[in-house]
Amino acid sequence: MAEQLSGLADDRALLGRTSTAERVSDILRSRIAEGYFPPGTRLSEDSIGGALGVSRNTLREAFRLLTHERLLVHELNRGVFVRVLTVEDVEDIYRTRSLVECAVVRGLGAPPYGLEALTAAVAEGLRAAREGDWKAVGTANIHFHRELVSLAGSARTDELMRSVFAELRLAFHIVDDPKALHEPYLARNRQILGALEAGERAEAERLLAVYLADSLERVVDVYRRRVGEGEALL
Repeated sequence: MAEQLSGLADDRALLGRTSTAERVSDILRSRIAEGYFPPGTRLSEDSIGGALGVSRNTLREAFRLLTHERLLVHELNRGVFVRVLTVEDVEDIYRTRSLVECAVVRGLGAPPYGLEALTAAVAEGLRAAREGDWKAVGTANIHFHRELVSLAGSARTDELMRSVFAELRLAFHIVDDPKALHEPYLARNRQILGALEAGERAEAERLLAVYLADSLERVVDVYRRRVGEGEALL
């Protein structure tokens, strides 16, 4: 915990002069997504509040916001913990992803599309793979899908999927072999990008739908090997 708090203290400057619960929640959301606070971690009000230099009330409001986003859970007489997903949670995350991401591609309209950010995310993943940093490959993969969603040009959709992708990271933290999970999708992201570059929107949607179905199967398989279906990971 000391190492995590040290890194969190570095984020204090991000709060600026107008510290708010929303900014605190942004910082904690990012830290949870990056794995600084893995699923099941108890979050200490005193330690985190001290590291960020914020009041207990501000921190509690930030916790409330992240609980609403399903990233944290409050357990009576025990405190606040980073949420541990169930099999049903993972299935619901992917159901949402399929509904939204495929709809975004389907609604793109006539090419050309603004694909610079998608191209950068593919390059980011390939670079991380060459370095053997499979956690960073997972991050690049999420960046790819976040940028794919952003092609819709909808702030509301971006906001919705920000929470969904943050939850997805909780699932990734449970995976014991990140290389086996993430490596196949480097090529598949390139295929989706290639279809969009060629203006083949229907093919991109087909590739994406198969991609998401396969990814769901892989992640759920990990969960089902570690716990019985419907039970929380401990």
